[in-house]
Amino acid sequence: MTDLSLYRNIGIFAHVDAGKTTTTERILKLTGKIHKIGEVHDGAATTDFMEQEQERGITIQSAATTCFWKGHQFNIIDTPGHVDFTIEVYRSLKVLDGGVGVFCGSGGVEPQSETNWRYANDSKVARIIYVNKLDRMGADFYRVVKQIKEVLAARPLVMVLPIGIESDFKGVVDLLERKAYIWDDTGLPENFKVEDVPADMADDVEKYRAELIETAVEMDDDVMEKYLGGDEPDIDTIKRCIRKGTIELKFFPTFCGSSFKNKGVQQVLDAVVDYLPNPTEVPPQPEVDLEGNETGEYAIVDPAKPLRALAFKIMDDRFGALTFTRIYSGKINKGDTVLNTATGKTERIGRMVAMHANDRTMVESAQAGDIIAIVGLKNVRTGHTLCDEKNPATLEPMVFPDPVISVAVTPKDKANSEKLSNALSKMVAEDPSFHVEVDQESGETILKGMGELHLDIKVDILKRTHKVEASVGEPQVAYRETITKATDDSYTHKKQTGGSGQFAKIDYTIEPLEQGEGFVFESNVVGGNVPKEFIPSVEKGFKMMLDKGPQCGFPVVDIKVTLRDGGFHAVDSSQMAFETAARAAYRQTMPKCGPELLEPIMKVDVYVPDANVGDVIGDLNRRRGMIKSQEPGATNVHIRAECPLSEMFGYIGDLRSMTAGRGQFVMEFSHYSTCPRQIVEKVKEQVKEREARLAKK
Repeated sequence: MTDLSLYRNIGIFAHVDAGKTTTTERILKLTGKIHKIGEVHDGAATTDFMEQEQERGITIQSAATTCFWKGHQFNIIDTPGHVDFTIEVYRSLKVLDGGVGVFCGSGGVEPQSETNWRYANDSKVARIIYVNKLDRMGADFYRVVKQIKEVLAARPLVMVLPIGIESDFKGVVDLLERKAYIWDDTGLPENFKVEDVPADMADDVEKYRAELIETAVEMDDDVMEKYLGGDEPDIDTIKRCIRKGTIELKFFPTFCGSSFKNKGVQQVLDAVVDYLPNPTEVPPQPEVDLEGNETGEYAIVDPAKPLRALAFKIMDDRFGALTFTRIYSGKINKGDTVLNTATGKTERIGRMVAMHANDRTMVESAQAGDIIAIVGLKNVRTGHTLCDEKNPATLEPMVFPDPVISVAVTPKDKANSEKLSNALSKMVAEDPSFHVEVDQESGETILKGMGELHLDIKVDILKRTHKVEASVGEPQVAYRETITKATDDSYTHKKQTGGSGQFAKIDYTIEPLEQGEGFVFESNVVGGNVPKEFIPSVEKGFKMMLDKGPQCGFPVVDIKVTLRDGGFHAVDSSQMAFETAARAAYRQTMPKCGPELLEPIMKVDVYVPDANVGDVIGDLNRRRGMIKSQEPGATNVHIRAECPLSEMFGYIGDLRSMTAGRGQFVMEFSHYSTCPRQIVEKVKEQVKEREARLAKK
């Protein structure tokens, strides 16, 4: 049985471009997993294996890999940094026991660092901090440590100090051991010497070492008492205290280096072993019932307990669907049958693999604490729980934010239409933040995602990976129409053809309703002037016309039609005649009822730094937004507003520009509201242009 105390499930997360993937490459080289280092800027990094990642030099999807350091097994996930892919960070942190937060030595605490740090706090993940790129122009380790305290409200525990800075950076001083680790200029990670602390750093080393020990001994009253009595604890005792404080999220051991120059990465690996928890030291996962309420039971990390595993990522590749799974308790063997509590169906475990980026190693069994990929599960989605058939239970599911932006996609021909449908079903299974729906009005396929880059990548994957030829357009705003005044009217339908004719007369009232009441039809006919069997045909005729309003041809909402009286002919009246009369009556009367165009209004929640509040509110006002409230928070201000959807396209890009990437927003439909006159004219022009284009086709 594997010793779980030798496991470390860790994630590497940071702002875009802070050096996460480069750091992962160095870890893989140091642990002997790879023999040649691949660089991100050359498109050769091991964990960036998608074409789109290699071209853009960014990480798009989290990649898993396994390696060994000093007898410990590391399951590592390299996560994306870009805000559009935070879903990958969120679901990775959800299943990890510890994390390495990478910060750029010159950029410091950047916007996405804040979001990822918040996710890690929410998931209660123990972390160590690694300040990277100290060889960069403008790098300053002490400034970044100060920012971590101020911006993240976190408590960094400085474990090493840098020797030199920018182009002179050559190594680090280990504060506990009072030893200097100095690398030569070959760029090889193993080429370093251990020396005494440089004389000019002695005072700083003693100052920071005293702070380190004082913080660590707070975790043990007996050790603290001895320390206050002048008895400094030994290094093993201090490490034990640091480990306890790290696991309890009291502080975060902080290291520094330059991954690109191979300096300082060994200390981070040692820290993962020394301070980050193994699977048994993490609070157990709560179990919930089908409604999502906690049952009071927990998935205890123990191979002998019933199986509890969480599917946290689906990836489609040339061998079929891979379901990345974290096992919390029990074990899985090849050939086992497990229950998916979300679907109530069982799944047979075929092949299981340990992942190394996009390479894989077959395994026969896996146990509590392992992160593996299972090949070929049919009905499992992200967040589903796999468990023992005889002891069913559900783990706390993942909650994903709603998409904020959408585009329309039209396949070039029928063959591409089928390919598009198959590709989209696979892509939706892989990414829970990516939604697809068909617009019932236009018949277009609408893709919804977390931002422009997110959808840009999805369209790129459609075209290149799935070979779908499609044109991508702008999404249409779903306007509606209604009326403002009641009108009494009458219509007679007469038609004489060779044989029997058609005759129907209706007297009716069309009037507005309150918002949200839809369409109401009522008949007040007495005395049989309109026979009962024809009244449903009148209702059907009006109802059929509601799809096309009198102003711009958008669907009509919130009107009431009352049939007051009418007339019929014993021979020439029929259901068809009354239906036709109702349709013509609609066309005749609706323009007289004060028609009005309605636009969808969105409830918008914007989170921005204090310094940008004025700019953001000014911009929302220009977008015809109405500010509802402002609420100051710990690190930002929460602005609540209502804005027309038509003004919000492209907003994420503008918000990021105004706030240096630190602003975030969430948007959902609120209600429909009357369009201003100038907008109505603009929409009419757009409708004419669209109709002209369709007519040409």
